Amino acid sequence: MDINQLRCFVAVGKELHFGRAAQKMEMMPASLSRFIRLLEEDLGVRLLNRSTRNVSLTAEGALFFDDASKLIDQFDALAKRFKVGLKDERRTLRIGAIDSAARGLVPALLNLFFPLHPHSDIHIIEDKTINLIPKLKSGWLDMIFIREPQSIDASLAVRFITRESCVLAVPIQHVLADRERVAVADFQHEAMIIPDRRTRPHSHDLTMSLFKLAGFTPHIAQFAEEKQTILSLVAAGLGLAVVPASYRTMNSDSVSYIALDLPEQIKGLPLSIAWQKGNEDSFLLDMLRLLREHHGELTEKL
Repeated sequence: MDINQLRCFVAVGKELHFGRAAQKMEMMPASLSRFIRLLEEDLGVRLLNRSTRNVSLTAEGALFFDDASKLIDQFDALAKRFKVGLKDERRTLRIGAIDSAARGLVPALLNLFFPLHPHSDIHIIEDKTINLIPKLKSGWLDMIFIREPQSIDASLAVRFITRESCVLAVPIQHVLADRERVAVADFQHEAMIIPDRRTRPHSHDLTMSLFKLAGFTPHIAQFAEEKQTILSLVAAGLGLAVVPASYRTMNSDSVSYIALDLPEQIKGLPLSIAWQKGNEDSFLLDMLRLLREHHGELTEKL
C-alpha cells in the first residue's frame, strides 16, 4: 500500500465514477482501476461495489475512505512544510557528546553559538563514543564530540580539538586529599578504579600507561563503566581513579581532585568533533568556525 493507491481510492470515493476520477488524477481509467485492485489485495477487503453503471463504497470502504482522506491531508501538509522549508520555525541542532565534553567544552561552545542563533533548539545526548558514532552515521545526530577511535567510518569527517587534562580522584579523607599535585609514585600501592576498556578505551589505556611508564603495575580493585559509578566507588573508599579534569565539580563533598603529573609521552585524553562528510548545514559550519576562532579560550580550562 502506498500513497498513490490511497489517492486513487479517495478520488473514486469522492466521484463514485472511474472516468471522472481518472480524469481528475490525470491517468487512464484502467490504470486507476489497477491501483485500487492492488490496494484491495493488500488490505484483503473489497472497498468498492462495481457494476457497469454504478460505483459505490462498501461498508469497509466507507470506513477506510474517512481515514485515508485524513492520512492524505496529513501527508500533503507534511510535504508542503518541508518543501517550503522551516524558515519560520525554530531550527534544531542535535549534538552528541561524551560525558566530559558535555560538562566542559559543549556548554562553553553553546555560549558563543546562541547569540548567533537565539531561536535555535539544542538537543544534547550524552553517551559513550561507541554509541554516538552509529547515531551520527544514521542521521540522528548532527555532530558528536568524542574520543576518536583507531578507525572510523569513511563517511565521517573528524577534527581533533584538544587533549583534556586529568586529575586523581581520592576520598575526601584520604591522606593525599590535601596535596596540590601528585605523581604515580605517590599512589603506586593504592587500589585503583579503572574504566572498562570495551566502552572507554582511551581512559582505560591512559591509566594503565601511567603506571607502566612509571615502572609500576596498578592494583585494580574494580572495573567500572559509568563516571558516576567510578566516583561513587572512590567516595566509598574502594579505590582511587584517574579521571578527566572536568569531573572536578562532581561528588565534591566526598571526593577530592588532585592535579596529576603526566609523563611527556601522555598528553591527556583526546577530544575530537565528528560530522557527516558533505554536510553543509549552516549550524554545523558555524560550530566548526567557532571552534577554530575561539580554540584557545574554549580549551584552556580542559
